Amino acid sequence: MRNLYAIYRKEMRHYFVSPVAYVCIGLFLLISAFFFNFFLSAVIQQSFQMEMQSMQFGMPQQFDVPGQVMRAFLGLLSTLILFITPFLTMGVFAEERKRGTMELLMTSPISEIQVVLGKFLASLSLFAVMLLPTASYVVYMYLHSDPIPPWRMLFAGYAGILLLGGSLLALGTFISSLTENQLIAAVLTFVAFLFLWVLDLGHTSEGGLGSVLQYLSASRHYDDFARGIIDTSGLIYYFSFMVLFVFLTVRSIDSMRWRRA
Repeated sequence: MRNLYAIYRKEMRHYFVSPVAYVCIGLFLLISAFFFNFFLSAVIQQSFQMEMQSMQFGMPQQFDVPGQVMRAFLGLLSTLILFITPFLTMGVFAEERKRGTMELLMTSPISEIQVVLGKFLASLSLFAVMLLPTASYVVYMYLHSDPIPPWRMLFAGYAGILLLGGSLLALGTFISSLTENQLIAAVLTFVAFLFLWVLDLGHTSEGGLGSVLQYLSASRHYDDFARGIIDTSGLIYYFSFMVLFVFLTVRSIDSMRWRRA
């Protein structure tokens, strides 16, 4: 555990010494704040128009403003992390290989699993730090709603964002271990996850290939969380995804050690 924490602390310090973390977090918060305000204003205006129409016809209608805003905002967050998180993982191992410091890791008394987990947990922590301020927007909206909507959608939505982000980080960490070019690592991570995101498009059948593609699609499982549903299949999918690519990264690092032996 001490070696794992040492790797974790080193990676966190590296993130906040370089401008990458500040640029990514700043852009993420700026864009998310702008669009949250846009969604909130648009939905409030829409609800007001519907209320006026219902009063004219004498048929009052309930309009779920927090729910509509929350679903739109969660969709935005999933799109943003698809573009931003590859930049958080592109240098996890690629930069080590380019600077020649991988040899130090390979010859140190630290196991491959400790190296990989330390780096993965550091990137996941940075992602959580980046995500946390956005929750304040939603909490503020919830507390000023009358009546206060159920908190289940908020918790389920952010659990889905964390799982989706963790899966993308695990994939990006693995791809970063395969190349010393950070730009290539970022582009390959984006392309690979975009493929998983749109995997089931055009396949609406429930049997055979359609069912397999729907289960493998990252967007299908995320949609359940965005609706406030914490499904067991979604949890299994994302945790299995992270475990798989952490394992593959360990095997990739282990193969590098054997080649240098």
